[in-house]
Amino acid sequence: MQRLTVKEAAMYIGASEYKVYEMVRKKEIPHYRIGSKILFSKSTIDQWLAQQEAANCVTS
Repeated sequence: MQRLTVKEAAMYIGASEYKVYEMVRKKEIPHYRIGSKILFSKSTIDQWLAQQEAANCVTS
């Protein structure tokens, strides 16, 4: 499993580190903690991104 730090996750999803911290605080992005360190599973982030895209897809 590939793990991402907040900085790496921010770069990966195209957001600022501040925005990622805000999303973590609001539980809007899947993450886990080891002590005070916030980490992300790359495969889980990929699934989350796919869900975000599907939720915004309009079908006629």
